[in-house]
Amino acid sequence: MNKTAHEIYDEAYKIWNPDRVNTFRSFGVELVMGEREGSYFKDLEGHHTFINMHSNGGVYNLGHRNPEIREALVKGAELVDAGNHYFPSPYKNELNERLLAASPDNMKYVFVLNGGGEAVDAAIKFARRTTKKSRVVSLSCAFHGSTGISMQASNPTIAESFNMKPDPDLYTHIEYNNLEQLESVLKKKDTAAVIIESIPATAGFPMPIENYHKNVEELTHKYGALYIADEIQTGLMRSGDMWCCCKYGATPDMIVTGKGLSGGYYPMSAVIMNEEAASWMKDDGFAHTSSFNGTELGCIVASKAMEILTREETVANVDMLTNFFAQELPKIQRKYADFFTEIRQCGVIMGLKTAHPFGGGALMLSLIKHGVWSMMANFDRSVLQFKPNLLMKKETAEEVISKLDQSMGDAIEMVTEMAAKNG
Repeated sequence: MNKTAHEIYDEAYKIWNPDRVNTFRSFGVELVMGEREGSYFKDLEGHHTFINMHSNGGVYNLGHRNPEIREALVKGAELVDAGNHYFPSPYKNELNERLLAASPDNMKYVFVLNGGGEAVDAAIKFARRTTKKSRVVSLSCAFHGSTGISMQASNPTIAESFNMKPDPDLYTHIEYNNLEQLESVLKKKDTAAVIIESIPATAGFPMPIENYHKNVEELTHKYGALYIADEIQTGLMRSGDMWCCCKYGATPDMIVTGKGLSGGYYPMSAVIMNEEAASWMKDDGFAHTSSFNGTELGCIVASKAMEILTREETVANVDMLTNFFAQELPKIQRKYADFFTEIRQCGVIMGLKTAHPFGGGALMLSLIKHGVWSMMANFDRSVLQFKPNLLMKKETAEEVISKLDQSMGDAIEMVTEMAAKNG
C-alpha cells in the first residue's frame, strides 16, 4: 500500500468521514501517521517528525508503541484470546486487584469494559439501579463520550446534533464550580448520580475552585445520590496522583477510567465501585454484560499498564515533567502576555488559554508547522490542550518548550489577520 497522504485523504472523503477530511484540509493539513515511538511520530512519507502533545486524550499515556506493553500483548496473544465474558479468569482478577490497590480504600469491585463512553453508560446505569432514582446531574461543559447515556450527560449540543435532546426529567446540566446550582437540583431528591469530569478536558481544563470536589461528594451524599468521578482523561497519574479527584480530597462512589488503560494497544475501560454502587452484582450479576467485557488479552495489556503506572520511576518522571512545565510555561506567558493569558496546570494536565476565541486553534496549527501535535479544546477554542505522555524525557520536554516559543509569533499573526478580516 504505497499511497500518498493526499490519496488517502481522497479515499477517506469518499468512504470514511467527509467533514473531518474537509476540516483538516481547510487548515492546510493532510496528516497521516507513519512510524511512531515514544513521544514522537512521523508523517506517512517520513519527511516530518512530530512530538505528540495530545496523546490522544491520554490513550498514549505511556507513549507510542511502549515496548513493555507491546511485549505483554504479543506474549498474551500466544497464551489466550478474548476469553469468555461469563467466566472468571486469573487475568481479570490480576487487573482488578491492581486497580483496587491504586484506588481509595472504599472501592471494592471493578467492572471492565472497552471504551470510556461505554463505562460512563454502565456507571450511570449502576447508580440508577442502586438508588432507584433516574436523574443524572452533570456539567454543561463536560464531554463523557458518544454512546447513548454518556452523550446525553455531556454538553447538550452533542446529543442534540443527533436529535437526542436530553430529557429534562432525566438529565440536568449545571455550571462547573457552581455548588449552589448543584444543591438546588439535588434538593429535589430524585437524582441517581452526579457525574463530574474532574477537570473538564473539552472545555480546556478549567481548574476547580478550592474544595470543589470534596463539596460535590458531601452534597451528593447528603441528598442520597452517588458521585461518579469521570477520570477517563484526568486519571492514571496524569494529575500527579493516580486519580485526580482524590488529589483534590474527594472519595467518589465510582471512578470511571479508560484511554490510558489500553496502553495504546488494546481498548479497555473500567468502572471501579464501592459496595453500594456494586450492589447489583450481588443480586443479579448477569444484569449488565457484553461479549468483550473484561477480555483476557485486554486484561493482560491493562495490567501491564497499571504496573508501569505505579512504579517509582514513573511517579518521579511525572513529578519532573510537572515541575519543568510549571517553571518554563510562565516564561513564555510573560513574553507573549497579551496573547497567552492563562496557564491551567494540574500535573501534566495542561490547558494554555489565549485572548482570542480561536487562539487555541491558531496555536495548534502553528505548532504543527513546527513539529508538535496538540489539539485545541473543542468547547473553548481559545484554549490549547497540552498533554505530554508520562514517560516523556526532559530533553523532549525542552524541545516542546522551544517549539512553543517559536510558534507563538505565527499564532499571533494568524489571529491578527483573522481579526482584520472580521473587521
